Amino acid sequence: MSDLSLLSLGVAIGVATAAPVGPVNIMTLSRTLRSGFWAGLAVGLGAVLADALFAAAALFGVAAITLFVEGHEGLIRLVGGLVLIGFGAVIMRAHPHLSGAREPRGTSHLAGTATAFAMTVTNPGAVLGFLAIIGGLGDLGPDPGNHAQALIVLAGVVIGGFAWWLTLCAIVTRLRARITDAWLDHINLAAGLLLVVLGLAILGHLAIRTAGW
Repeated sequence: MSDLSLLSLGVAIGVATAAPVGPVNIMTLSRTLRSGFWAGLAVGLGAVLADALFAAAALFGVAAITLFVEGHEGLIRLVGGLVLIGFGAVIMRAHPHLSGAREPRGTSHLAGTATAFAMTVTNPGAVLGFLAIIGGLGDLGPDPGNHAQALIVLAGVVIGGFAWWLTLCAIVTRLRARITDAWLDHINLAAGLLLVVLGLAILGHLAIRTAGW
């Protein structure tokens, strides 16, 4: 794949993993509504740092054990695709509420960043999500052992995640008085659909390769 394709793939992964509404998204919304754009963006930055850590572990970990799992590539992609579809379906059915937001302790931006990082890095679902996405990419991802390509995907993940938080905080800042729980439902629907489409793409690519088309 070209560098641009790999970067775009990373951006899509970054957005898809950041967008589902959970504790960090709700905390970002609440912090932005209460303290403004920069306070909310500081929270999002904590999530970006944790996601970058997960993505790096998945990208370079998968590359390091490629020879070991090469004979099970089809199974890995099958499981990864199914996990993404299932995770996307769960997200689309979720109905989070702003009233359930957990505020970070302290008033500094650094406190918000640290809290969001801790909340994300201790979430096992986030780790499994990145392993499922990146481990299931197969030929769609970076070549085995190609660290330069892995870094491009990682850069895309960071760009996509940061772009999500930047956009979210900008929208909330501009439309403070209009944010409702219905907005959270729309975000979840879009994020869930994106994960389902990515999962279907992985399964479709696997089916085509298996059939030898």
